[in-house]
This record gives sequence, C-alpha cells and structure tokens, in this order.
Amino acid sequence: MPQYLYATTKVNKTKTTIILCMNQDIDIKKQKARLALIMKTSNLRLWFYDPTTRHSCYLSEEGEYEREYIPADFAKFFHRDDVDKMSYEIFAICEGKIDTAKVNARSRAKNESDCRHYEITFSVMSRGADGLPTSLMAIQHDVTDEYRRQQKINQLLMRYHTIFNSSLLDMLYYDKNGVLTDINERACAAFGVKTREQVLDGSFLLKNNPFFSQIPLSEMTNTLAGSIIDFRDFNLPEYRLDDFGLKGKMYYESTINPIRNEQGELEGVYMSGHDVSEMVNSYHRQQNSVRQLQKANDNIRQYIANIDYALSVSGVQLVNYYPHSYTFELINRETRQKLRMSQLRCIRLASPRFRRTVNSALNRMDHLTKRGIIQAIEIEIRDKKGRQIWLLFNMVPMLNEQGEVERYFGTYRDITDMVETEQRLAVETKKAQETELLKQAFLTNMSYEIRTPLNNIIGYAGLFTGEHDQKDEPVFIDQIKHSTNELLLVVNDILYLSRLEANMEEYKKDMVDFASSFEAYCRNGLSNINPGVQPIIQQPFNKLLVDIDSHHVSMVLERLCALACMMTQHGSITASYEYHRGDLTIRIDDTGSGFKAEVLPHIFDHFTRRENGGLLGSGLDLAIVQLLVKQMGGTIEVQSDYGKGVSVWVSIPCTASVIERKREN
Repeated sequence: MPQYLYATTKVNKTKTTIILCMNQDIDIKKQKARLALIMKTSNLRLWFYDPTTRHSCYLSEEGEYEREYIPADFAKFFHRDDVDKMSYEIFAICEGKIDTAKVNARSRAKNESDCRHYEITFSVMSRGADGLPTSLMAIQHDVTDEYRRQQKINQLLMRYHTIFNSSLLDMLYYDKNGVLTDINERACAAFGVKTREQVLDGSFLLKNNPFFSQIPLSEMTNTLAGSIIDFRDFNLPEYRLDDFGLKGKMYYESTINPIRNEQGELEGVYMSGHDVSEMVNSYHRQQNSVRQLQKANDNIRQYIANIDYALSVSGVQLVNYYPHSYTFELINRETRQKLRMSQLRCIRLASPRFRRTVNSALNRMDHLTKRGIIQAIEIEIRDKKGRQIWLLFNMVPMLNEQGEVERYFGTYRDITDMVETEQRLAVETKKAQETELLKQAFLTNMSYEIRTPLNNIIGYAGLFTGEHDQKDEPVFIDQIKHSTNELLLVVNDILYLSRLEANMEEYKKDMVDFASSFEAYCRNGLSNINPGVQPIIQQPFNKLLVDIDSHHVSMVLERLCALACMMTQHGSITASYEYHRGDLTIRIDDTGSGFKAEVLPHIFDHFTRRENGGLLGSGLDLAIVQLLVKQMGGTIEVQSDYGKGVSVWVSIPCTASVIERKREN
C-alpha cells in the first residue's frame, strides 16, 4: 500500500497542499518533476535533511536532487542566529519530540535591507523501525515581499501615530458617522481632558462641536474656521463641561478636513486647530501695557520735574552771576569754596553746540532781565564714564531795595544720567512705535487679505439661497473654490512665516547631487508658466555633490520660479546656478514687468503690492524666501529694471565633495 506524506503551506493567504507519494511502483522521476513544478508555481523551494549524515540538499527546478551540503556549508545560506533556531527545531523532530515545526529565517547578507526572508516548514518524510525520523523535508517559502509590505505598513502606522500624537496642533479624528474616535495629547490638554477614554465613549459628535461650521458631511470640503466660544453660555449637557473645567471665553482657530475614498465616499474627518486665546489676550495686554507705559512715562517726567524743583529750591550747588563785573561765581555748598570765571571762560567751558546758548543767557542777564533763566548745558568736561557732563542751571534775579537787578542767584546740578536716560528712552520709544506700527500694518493687511476671499465665499454662497439661474451655479462654485484656495494659501503662508520668525523651523544638511535635482526643482516652480514664455534651465555640471538642506533649498527655488511666472507674460525665464569657493549661487532671470525703483527697498515686506495694486503671489512669498535663505546662512539680492525684468541671486554656503563640470564646446 503506498505511503503518502502531506505538507501544507500558505501562499498569498491561499493554502497549497503538496502530496508526496512514496510508492516505489510509481515513476519517481515524474513525481519529482511534478513536485518541482508545483514548488516553482507556488514560489517555494524544497530541501531534505538526513539525520544520519546531517547533510542537506535542495530539489532543483527540474525535479532532481542538487549536491549535498554539510552543515557548515548549508549554514552559509542563512543568518547565523536563524541557523541556531532551525537546528533546534530539526533536532527536536529527529528526537521524536515533535512532528512538525515552522521557523522564520533570513538569508545571509551584508546589509539588513538585502536580506531575503523565508518561512520554513519542517515535517517528517520517512521513519525507521524505531519510529524515529530517517528523513526530513523542509518547504522554504520566500515571504520577503510580504514581510517588507508589512514593515512598510507598520512604519506608516507608526509615523501616523507619531505625527498625530506629537503634532504642534490639536488633532481630533471623527469617523464617517461623525463620532469622535481619536484625539491627541495636545488636544486633551487644550480642552481639559484628563484621559482619552473620557471622550472616546461615542457621545462626542462632530455636529455638536462648537467649532464645527454645521456644513453637512456629504457636502463638506476642507474648511478653515475661527471661533469665539463663551463656555458660560454653552448648553450641551453631553459635553460635561464641569468635568473638563472649561470656563470663560476661548478663541480658537481650526481646520476641518474630510477624508474620502476613490469613490468619493466619506471615511472620516480630521480636525486640527489651536487655542489662540493666549495670543489674543496677549495682544490686549500689550495694548494695555503701552497705555500704562505712556502714563508711566508721563508720571516719571512729572516726578523728575518735581525732584528737580525740590533740588533747585534746596540747592545742590549754588551759583551767582554779577552783571556789573561780568563775573560768574560757582559755590560748593559743602566746602563753601568759590570759583570765579569770566564770560569768555564760561562760553569756552561749554561744548561747541551750546556756546551760543551760553552767550545768549549771559547777554540776557547783562541786560538785567527780571525773568528767571533755566537752561541745560553740555560742557567739555567728562565724567568717570567718559561722558560729557550736562549741567542744569536755574537762575533767578536778586533785586535791591530800588527793585533793580543786583545779581542773579541760582543752582546747578549734574543731569548727565537723566539726559542719557531720556535719550535712550526716546530711542526705545521710537523703536517701540515703529514695531507697533509694523505689527498694526501686518495685522491690518492680514485681516484684509483674509477677509477679501472670505467675503467672496460668503457672497457667492449666499447667492445659492436666493433666486438665481442654475446655469450660474458652476460660476459660483468656481469662484468659491478659487477664493477658498486663495484663503488657504494666505493662511498657510502666514502660519509658516510665523513659524520661521519664531525660529521653529529645523534645518538638516545632507549630501545631495544638486546637478540632478536642480532641473526638477525648476520644473515644479515653472509648472504655471504663461503660454509664449520660454523656460531656460542652464546646467553647468554633470555632477555636483554638496551638503545642503535640499528640502528648504527646493522651497526657495520653486517659490522664486513661481513668482517669475506670475510677472512674466512674454519673453523667457532663465534659471542657472554656480558653485564657487564654498558658495552655491542660484540665479533666476525673467523678462517680466519688473519693479519700480521705489518698490525695491520694500520688496521683502509683508503683503507688498505691485504697481497694479495686486499682491505678488500670497504677498508673503519673498518674505518667506528671505527668512529661509537667512536662516540657512545665505544671502539674497534682487535687481530690477522696470518693464524689462527681474534678476534674483541666492547664495547659500555649502561644501562640495564631488564636482564634475560639463566641458564647454
């Protein structure tokens, strides 16, 4: 009676059964050929192990036995750690402890990425009189592709969880039914949630979210919203505000992004956002601080005036002027020593810019004016800090019995510190005013640029509710989409610019073949080039290996090329680069409209407008490019001839390890 041996393995989730017939009456060669064909079709290999000799041999694709391998040679096919696992299972089968075993093994390779992964199933092929195996069969299934696919899936899942949980924004995920199913730690902290399970019980719905715009899920697109929520007037019991400790007002900016499959069916909704209450409150506090500072400055000036008056009344140092003898007398209040000086010496003692002032004051006293004289004067003498001394004189006329001026008596004191403080205060006040004006201008422009597309969206959306021709609806939709894209572009650039100004952007240099990447960067930036404009990309190197941050360099290059496309209606746009002594210099030339001379000094300002009043891109592109280049240690220069075009140079420091320049014809 023939003996049959069944061996089972799985290939792509389907079960493949191999039946070996051990009857000597059947043609062994045909059986082997048939078995080899089955193995090849199933992406399997079959090898046998002899417990007596400990030799192994593979079954070839033709159904023949290959040469025998001793254990040392056969072990070279597999990773040494996996050889030990295989040996352990083989010995267990040979000793009769188990009948079958399965081992995951790797091929031996220098790099882990080059390893092949196998799933090997061991089973008994024949047994001796004592019941112990005399021959083992191993089915070796190559599962490398499946393993790598699973690894990729695991990496994607890990990346998703990492980004979701470590995002700088609050992240919430709702399923297709609008039920909250995931929330990151930052969002938990923002809304006072102690544990994620506290809000993942199925009771928190998107439609009840106060930051949700109430657009039906079936019609929802990416939506940006800004909300002011007063939780004291919030009447949704299922949100259990007392458990979260939410009180007062919250200013919140959020983006709601629906996720749809290829058939357009909703699969879930992502909501990201952040609490801007602190920023808004900080702005309010700043305005209040400015008012308080102004008030404090006024109080300080008044206080200083009161102190000066008190000191002048009490007299720190005394002074007399005798108009009849033209003599100026200084009296030390403590030592009572007197120092007499002539008018000429008094004038020369003052610094050159105050000599005319001193002469004028002396002339008034010589003419016996009955009005007091208060004058601050800078003199040529310097103090220990090397500063020219300022003296404040307060002179009053002294009358005799006939009411005539006999002399002038007064006091003087050193006000050098006060003058220096006032000068610094004036400089800092001017800087603060300029900074405040810049902030006000930026906020005004930002508000205007956001409101303009938002008003368009609201206006065209409102047309749907009124009487209208259905033929006009595609126009309304196109305008809404266009305004939405403009709004999203401006908001993204504002957020990214804020990130750059806060020095939150990370830069990482890698060795990059810039010669092979340059053209691709340019093509991406020139994708919207106007018809009739010729793109010219000059490539002076066959290979240029430099250490740069390719991601941020590509952002700079693509934005500059995109701006050139916007400004050029005819002619050409030329992109080129050069490497010289540790600097990678990129140049973009166009034959567009260019900028007027008075516009160039403000070319990197926020929301700079062109001559026609329109923004160039989002209005922040050049400001972002300048910050990126500066933070990478580089420089940027713009030259323009109005009506003839613009030339932009970007220089980034880097080190080249390989330079292969093209030969010139």
